[in-house]
Amino acid sequence: MKDRLTKRSQPKPWKLVCGSLAAAVALLCAPAHATPAGDPLAPAGRWEGATSGSASTPPMGWSSWNAFRTEVDEAKVLGAAQTLVDSGLAKLGYKHVNIDDGWWVKRRTGDGRLQIRTGIFPSAATGGPNGTSFKPFTDKLHAMGLKAGIYTDIGRNACSQAYDLHSPNLPQGTTAEREVGLEGHVRQDINLYFKEWGFDYIKIDACGLADFLPGSDLVKKQDYRAAAPLIERGSINRTDIKAVRARYEDVAAALKEARPNNDYVLSICAWGMANVRTWGKDVGNLWRTSADITPSWTSMLHNFDSAAKRALYAGPGQWNDPDILHIGHGEFDVANPVEVRSHFSLWAMINAPLLLSYDLRNGPASFLEVIGNAEVVGLNQDKAGHQGVVTYDSDDAQIIVKTLGNGERKAVALFNRGASPAPVTLLAGHLKLSDSAPVTLRDLWSKQSSTFTGEKKFVLAPHETLVFEATGKRQLENGVYLSEIPGAINVAVDGTRQPQLDPTVHRMIDPWSSTRSGGSRPQYAGWGGAQADTTPYGQSLQVAGQVFESGLGVLSNSRLQVKNDGAYAQLTASVGVDDSTENTSQPVRFYVYGDGKLLAESASVAFGARAPLLKADVRGVKVIELVVRGSQAADAPPVVATWGDAQLTRAAGSLATVQRK
Repeated sequence: MKDRLTKRSQPKPWKLVCGSLAAAVALLCAPAHATPAGDPLAPAGRWEGATSGSASTPPMGWSSWNAFRTEVDEAKVLGAAQTLVDSGLAKLGYKHVNIDDGWWVKRRTGDGRLQIRTGIFPSAATGGPNGTSFKPFTDKLHAMGLKAGIYTDIGRNACSQAYDLHSPNLPQGTTAEREVGLEGHVRQDINLYFKEWGFDYIKIDACGLADFLPGSDLVKKQDYRAAAPLIERGSINRTDIKAVRARYEDVAAALKEARPNNDYVLSICAWGMANVRTWGKDVGNLWRTSADITPSWTSMLHNFDSAAKRALYAGPGQWNDPDILHIGHGEFDVANPVEVRSHFSLWAMINAPLLLSYDLRNGPASFLEVIGNAEVVGLNQDKAGHQGVVTYDSDDAQIIVKTLGNGERKAVALFNRGASPAPVTLLAGHLKLSDSAPVTLRDLWSKQSSTFTGEKKFVLAPHETLVFEATGKRQLENGVYLSEIPGAINVAVDGTRQPQLDPTVHRMIDPWSSTRSGGSRPQYAGWGGAQADTTPYGQSLQVAGQVFESGLGVLSNSRLQVKNDGAYAQLTASVGVDDSTENTSQPVRFYVYGDGKLLAESASVAFGARAPLLKADVRGVKVIELVVRGSQAADAPPVVATWGDAQLTRAAGSLATVQRK
């Protein structure tokens, strides 16, 4: 690609030794310089992505909540577990069997030990000084080759104690005895669950931080201890994000102590609140990105949207969680096979956890054909961990493309969001495949294959999702665009200063309050984060009128990490201030580091300047870090910056070297 330097963006005459004049133009080198202590943009020199827990692929299994809510019991759970084994679903990866709310009877005041409701879990009636134990129950699951999951709350009280007050399985006793959540008992409870009882997975709700408000009717009538909210459901500005994160970090530390071999899964259930979509990846293995799903098409859209455009924030060990599958109920029952397939296909494509939640003991065979589709499950469980990227986006239809394995294969989903037939044209370019060579599509539902060159037209039925595996000649035959491999990218710092509510999530009629308000408002922070193939605000990547079909859209003062498996020798990108930026007055600089060492640096680039081509030799580098620095003045909004056509290639080409003193 030709250099695009203008007089406006030329570097100052530094004293450098470069390999050639051409290289000096292509690579704007800089002498080594110190970075301020504690600078979040300073290169770490090591991978900072998920390192704890055992969720290298999205968890799969069954949860009791949508099936039975708090009216769960041992027979129902073990029946679901047996069905997983007998049907072959367990061999396919459905290993986790998770008990949700409703299992506890009280917290014993003498020693703070939690007691199990033995009326519904009879095997827990072990007697002795401990009173009850889940060890016999988890032993049964482990003997079946399965994993056991438990539920709790990060506060003092659980969600059922606010929202399921007619349940027969609420905690009983005094105010203190009914405080069954983790608050004040983190290490005691985590050791109980994981060391003594043998659980492998924990889902931690957050109602205890949001719903037991001082002076509320709930607190008065139920005789709870009030708690000033750390989460304000209606206001991100009034939510104490740092405090909420700290609560979950405390649990994460306790889990590491209880299971030093990392054999656990931590599921954060803060329903997209407290800006969890930014920090969840640094604390847990999966984090809810939205409110609870309900069995309606519009609720599914709402939850899907909350996670679908956060591909750069997920990867092996850390997953966006739009909630458990609602197959088996409402608009996803046996009478709605198109919707069932779509729901499952979309969760598979965006690497959502595949947790079933209907009564497996009595489920129809048609469901098993969907959830047991090994090829669709394989998309979700692909070891590379690349979440599908929305490569065509509209309110009517979307195209989602997912890189599989080493990039030789792709998966693509064509999704009709609406209630009318939708015409969709798939381009080879959507797949980052050559438009002059044949592309083969294999339909993972019908198992039929077809071939096209350039483009192929489809008409999707209402609510239909078609899913294909695609192969063809890659646009980059000797490399990969960074936007193709989101699972190999860690957004260490995304440059957002103030969390913003995401306006692109489908706004359904609230299933709990209906239309008893002024409207359904955006409620989840995360707008403005790093994006693949678009700007942080969903615009095309464009610098000085030059459009980039591929690239990374970021904000200034951001730092992204990229895993380099050793196969690639060179990183290149055309860098600049995006034409969509609101801040057009502040210039930025782009930096590329390899294992902590500066490899390349741009000159100061201003709005309107054409994008210079930045190159860096990354041979032997394990962790590449991409940094954009701009003004950090409090009154300067972040600049939208573009790493256009950012790519890794195997051919090193002509590279410059920096003489460092």
